[in-house]
Amino acid sequence: QVQLVESGGGLVQAGGSLRLSCAASGRTFGSVMGWFRQAPGKEREFVAAISWTGGSTNYADSIVGRFSISRDNTKNTMYLQMNSLKPEDTAVYYCAADRSSLMRTVSAAYNYWGQGTQVTVSS
Repeated sequence: QVQLVESGGGLVQAGGSLRLSCAASGRTFGSVMGWFRQAPGKEREFVAAISWTGGSTNYADSIVGRFSISRDNTKNTMYLQMNSLKPEDTAVYYCAADRSSLMRTVSAAYNYWGQGTQVTVSS
């Protein structure tokens, strides 16, 4: 069993930055981890994913060049550095873990989820 806890969300002005963290407990060895987000009235969407070693990453087109995903396996923690934030980035951000080593972008592929952290970007 894996437990995931996000932190670092908040209110920020457009153009600002935030760093989200996802602390994992349990067996995450070999797992791909990812970030998803869900805005009010919209479906949950893929943001970024990272392989176990951190050597492979994948990003949604909407955040390429602005967000960066990383992980520190010694701390069992994954991060999402978000720069140049826009109002359309406002959403609840969720971290997720996939028992497989496949870099997938669909939420149904992920086995474990955190409770989410709110990110609000004001214009």
